[in-house]
Amino acid sequence: MSATVPTLPPAQAEALAASYDAATATRRLRGLAVAVVVAGLMLFAGWFAEVRPAAFANIANFSDYLAKTIPSISAQTPRADIVAWYWDLKTWSRLLGETLLMAYLGTLLGAIGGFALCFLASANLVRNPVLRFAVRRYLEFCRTVPDVVFALIFVFAFGLGPVPGVLALAIHTTGALGKLFAEVVENIDMKPVEGLTATGATWMQRVRFGVLPQVLSNFASYGLLRFEINVRGAGVLGFVGAGGIGQEFLTAIRNFYYTDVSAILLMIIATVITIDLVTERIRHRLLSLDQRP
Repeated sequence: MSATVPTLPPAQAEALAASYDAATATRRLRGLAVAVVVAGLMLFAGWFAEVRPAAFANIANFSDYLAKTIPSISAQTPRADIVAWYWDLKTWSRLLGETLLMAYLGTLLGAIGGFALCFLASANLVRNPVLRFAVRRYLEFCRTVPDVVFALIFVFAFGLGPVPGVLALAIHTTGALGKLFAEVVENIDMKPVEGLTATGATWMQRVRFGVLPQVLSNFASYGLLRFEINVRGAGVLGFVGAGGIGQEFLTAIRNFYYTDVSAILLMIIATVITIDLVTERIRHRLLSLDQRP
């Protein structure tokens, strides 16, 4: 049995069509106005920052530099050419391992600091506005100051080596993870916490049994993501003498050792890609476990 679809009277249909067209036109005008404003702000920012598009005409210099970093590998002696390309592989590998250890230790110390402070920065757990304000401002200070600045300060204080890099990464990671952890805590289900409060549990007991089971997988996921970021950051910190492969990389750039630049850069890229792939699988595994009923 076929059902008949009722039709509106012509006057009412025309009124609805006109209303729809007006609403669509208003949306389009609003979108166009937003696009114009964004484009105007972009042009103003470029003018104020003295960004000169004509500078991109020198892209040929960049391609020439890249061409110099590519070694010549002949078909007759490819193995010998690669060995000559990575002539100092032992030293570079040791420095790259030092960079990874710096990133690992800095991430671990920063994660501990962020974990300890995130609960005090959460509005749903701490009712004291003064304490919450102080902790949040401290976390902002840690993540606002660039880790390179911290590394420079610690290089002057402790000398060259990996220690300044580890401390710089730890402080910056504390601020970044503390912020992310606090946002996770503020989005938890408060019913278990309220139930523990009703039984007379202390603040630490509420955090231990009501909050941690809900946030640990997200904490681990953010920690792994931060480790990826810190591996890249640890390589840059070597530019200021804070240990790792970055210092050797900067030396190759300054002395125009073109093939050394490409060799070290490929090692860093391969390491970062490997870490990204491994930590991505671990993060997805943790999130899938957290979403399991």
